[in-house]
Amino acid sequence: MESRASMAPTPGALPYYVAFSQLLGLTVVAMTGAWLGLYRGGIAWESALQFNVHPLCMVIGLVFLQGDALLVYRVFRNEAKRTTKVLHGLLHVFAFIIALVGLVAVFDYHRKNGYADLYSLHSWCGILVFVLYFVQWLVGFSFFLFPGASFSLRSRYRPQHVFFGATIFLLSVGTALLGLKEVLLFKLGTKYSTFEPEGVLANILGLLLAGFGVVVLYVLTRAEWKRPPQAEEQALSMDFKTLTEGDSPGSQ
Repeated sequence: MESRASMAPTPGALPYYVAFSQLLGLTVVAMTGAWLGLYRGGIAWESALQFNVHPLCMVIGLVFLQGDALLVYRVFRNEAKRTTKVLHGLLHVFAFIIALVGLVAVFDYHRKNGYADLYSLHSWCGILVFVLYFVQWLVGFSFFLFPGASFSLRSRYRPQHVFFGATIFLLSVGTALLGLKEVLLFKLGTKYSTFEPEGVLANILGLLLAGFGVVVLYVLTRAEWKRPPQAEEQALSMDFKTLTEGDSPGSQ
């Protein structure tokens, strides 16, 4: 009974926004697959279709799974902090691995066909996002999952970790939109301006991508929807305050 009484209530609107974000995210993944299947011939590794592995993996990894990893601390509000951390970290690992497959696919495709690499704004942004994402995961693992980091260091770094996590997610969505536009201009050319069905479908996909990013960021920025501190976190915070400010637990 005590554990139930200590559980923080879930804000009324939060489940609806989370569900809406998942509906948008899954629709984005499904529509990306449909676009590649209907208009780009599908996906395959050892053929001219290898390029199509890239957009699908990037949408699944650096958009959908990254967004879900950011929402973990809003969805699992009363679970043990370490369990939530592990789930958050694992989702980022899966996102990174899938994105790495997409990155290898596009470089390998360019190499086989003699195309230039890293000349477009999309490719520059993509490499920047991928490197930042990897560094963010490494630093986050070192501070929050590796047992050597002190509570004071974690407390000081946490705001930066949250800020850069949201920033990298926003950059990922923007880079995906740049890539989508680039493919349409390469493949459709002047036909893009004639409302070709592929162009219309891809434009809708772009709007859904932007919508997913907006909903995820909205959930993250609502202060009242943040995960409330658990009992053990409050105890650690009190201990840290006692050590740094000289307060005694019984002085308040």
